[in-house]
Amino acid sequence: MVLLDHFHPPLSVRRHWHAFHNAWATYIASDLNQHLPQGYFAEPNVQFGIEIDVAAFDESTLADDGSGTVIALPLTATDWQPAPPTQTIPFQPTRETVEISIFSSEAGPTLAGAIELVSPANKDCANHRDAFVAKCQTYLNLGIGLVVVDVVTSRNANLHAALMQQLGVANLNQFDADLYAVAYRIVERTKQFNLDMWQETLSLGTQLPILPLWLPGELCLPVDLDATYQRTCREQRIGFNSA
Repeated sequence: MVLLDHFHPPLSVRRHWHAFHNAWATYIASDLNQHLPQGYFAEPNVQFGIEIDVAAFDESTLADDGSGTVIALPLTATDWQPAPPTQTIPFQPTRETVEISIFSSEAGPTLAGAIELVSPANKDCANHRDAFVAKCQTYLNLGIGLVVVDVVTSRNANLHAALMQQLGVANLNQFDADLYAVAYRIVERTKQFNLDMWQETLSLGTQLPILPLWLPGELCLPVDLDATYQRTCREQRIGFNSA
């Protein structure tokens, strides 16, 4: 199965794109949960607005062994290793924040990584584009690993390019594809923060890539977009003859 156009006929009149995105987010989360170490979990959150589509949470790196003694849970690594980033730029995370926060007395999960499946609404007007870019910038400022996937063919805005412009670096390598997937990682090297990016151009009729999702503690997971996309197509009964 290769990438199909879910936003134009004939497929758009045979299947609802939002149902497909919902299912895809679910299967991406399911795939991540097979690789995440104990103490982490991924779950989809699909509201078709400006919410995270797939989030990876860190419940705790500590656990109770039943005797009242708190023990550390080791982080397990996968055998998969990402390729070197396609681009690295200097980046200074925001370290000073003035805000009022209200928390529940019950300790909850801590966001460790996010995968955004771009929707048409994210691209349809300036306010929505700005909100999406601001959210992504907030993740990067907090050092949260991020993956953005845009397969929307009904809108032409490039949100990755807008994010780079917001960061003041524009498109250093002229990465301005209409369809794309990008992984982002904030890393400190020799007392300098940098933004590593893995940029992939997507095209209809081709397979999707595997991208790295970086979590705290140098934990890196493969986000197999092609395998999860194929699974979604199978489960949604979308075959080659649906294109």
